[in-house]
Amino acid sequence: MSSSNSVTVQILDKEYSIICPQEERSNLVSAARYLDGKMREIRSSGKVIGADRIAVMAALNITHDLLHRQERPDVQASATTREQVRDLLERVDLVLATDSDASKADS
Repeated sequence: MSSSNSVTVQILDKEYSIICPQEERSNLVSAARYLDGKMREIRSSGKVIGADRIAVMAALNITHDLLHRQERPDVQASATTREQVRDLLERVDLVLATDSDASKADS
């Protein structure tokens, strides 16, 4: 692959050049920023020393969060879905009420 398929990301003050498809670049950059943030949090706590150990702790924390989210339904997404359904029902009611009023006026 050519170097045009390469993306350079910075994680914990180190640059990494990674080859990825054009359509995945923004996802890769977002993932690198997220990982960098998690690693910086761990480093700033002062409890873990060494880039390798920080990376392992970040990976464990991210994996734990992912598995925890898969085990339980996302409450926020569920609330958003309920709001969307409620909004759609209100729109349907409004259209039906408007249509009913128009039918009465024609009679």
